[in-house]
Amino acid sequence: MKSSKPQFVEERGQKVKLNNLCSRGKSSLRQKDVSNDGPYAVYGASGLVGTMASFQNTVPYVAVVKDGAGVGRASACEANTSVLGTMQALIPREGIDRDYLLHLVRSLHLGDGFSGSTIPHIYFKDYGKLPVRLHSPAEQKRIVDIFASIERQIKVSKQQLDQLDSLVKSRFVEMFGDPCDANGNKAKVKVASICELRIGPFGSALHKNDYISGGHPLINPSHIIGSSIIPDADLTVSDDKYKSLEAYHLLPGDIVLGRRGEIGRCAVVQDKGFLCGTGSMVLRPRAGVRSEYLQRVVSFPSFRQALERNAVGVTMKNLNAKIVGAADMCLPSINQQDDFISFTKQVDKSRFGGMLHLLNNLSGIMQASFFSITDAD
Repeated sequence: MKSSKPQFVEERGQKVKLNNLCSRGKSSLRQKDVSNDGPYAVYGASGLVGTMASFQNTVPYVAVVKDGAGVGRASACEANTSVLGTMQALIPREGIDRDYLLHLVRSLHLGDGFSGSTIPHIYFKDYGKLPVRLHSPAEQKRIVDIFASIERQIKVSKQQLDQLDSLVKSRFVEMFGDPCDANGNKAKVKVASICELRIGPFGSALHKNDYISGGHPLINPSHIIGSSIIPDADLTVSDDKYKSLEAYHLLPGDIVLGRRGEIGRCAVVQDKGFLCGTGSMVLRPRAGVRSEYLQRVVSFPSFRQALERNAVGVTMKNLNAKIVGAADMCLPSINQQDDFISFTKQVDKSRFGGMLHLLNNLSGIMQASFFSITDAD
């Protein structure tokens, strides 16, 4: 009798549907159900949210955020744990390595292509039908080991960047103190008085079928890593679409700010050809303020807290130009700003930032190599 289990094919792997490799686990908890009365972890979109005396999933599994700002993000969960209802637990079938499943799901970019003001949702009944690659157990282990090596290097690069960033933050406080201190004696200005503000395009301006590979990158909050912009080569638009959205072009020196999700995440735009995403907004400095100084102010803890207090929305907090423009901040002289910028240039973060970018690109290339499905196969 012929076996119903997938037969492994070496080299490129066998084409199957995702739901051949995993099944839906339990994920029905609400935050108010988390009683913190036991040793078993409960996870949500932001990570550990509490503990319980019982658990829902008995084996190691993958959890996917199924709605909200982090939709599509996948993470690994250990045995004897649970996830909130905002997550979907994916249980590996027999012969499927949990970490192999994790990287495979990440390669699908399930959260890409969502836009607009409504809360995005994804469902296993839909993405479970997507075609994927199935490799043998031995090849799965080899793939997992490769990604583990890349992730270790990414972790080291991030630690080095964090150390250098802490040095710059210390210098900023030494020179300027808290730029948003309401009780300070320094004069304040409104953000709207020193820069032009504009939110990204409405969802009706961009649709999933507008996205291509290798075009003009769309910059959403997920592409702001630390204080750098790491574009996704697969989330881009064509030249024609880019030209039609001229009002949302990002220019070198602009500050791109995430306006939902992790409020305060921002970076200085260094390159031409980027497009502001629907989840971002642009701060374009006027004369008298340097981009690097403004970026430090916007990402400063007290400024971020002020934005969070004033953000609108219940399920997911959002910023708009009026909220950001009304925020107060100190504006030192151009000479003082330039002195700070000179110091930051002496702190060579570019080497580690470049390594991080390279490693992230390598991770994407490896995913494409191991998991891609093409008509030519």
